[in-house]
Amino acid sequence: MQITVYHNPRCGTSRNVLAAIREAGHEPQVIEYLKTPPSRDTLESLIARAGEGARGLLRAKEPLVRELGLDDASATDAKIIDAMMAHPILINRPIVVTPHAVSLCRPSETVATLLTVEAPAD
Repeated sequence: MQITVYHNPRCGTSRNVLAAIREAGHEPQVIEYLKTPPSRDTLESLIARAGEGARGLLRAKEPLVRELGLDDASATDAKIIDAMMAHPILINRPIVVTPHAVSLCRPSETVATLLTVEAPAD
């Protein structure tokens, strides 16, 4: 199974998720998103596939969220995505992508559900 992890090596949860994927016998593509941020199209696709809107992948604990007014309920997905593009630190992690799902794996144990998802029946 092809797996991609948007990873921050300084984050314990991200490191735990990466270790769990490897322990399950997979070698994922690892993207250190702070060094190589996703394109806007890729970010929008991740958000759409995760199914929780831009706010679902926003790192709410980041002080910049408040500074930019993204903690306001009226902040649109477009505004949040613009901020994530300008400041990749606002993208929460780790985001795990498989052929069948995209998920923010917080807590790290949630990655187990992605590793057991089968392809949908035709």
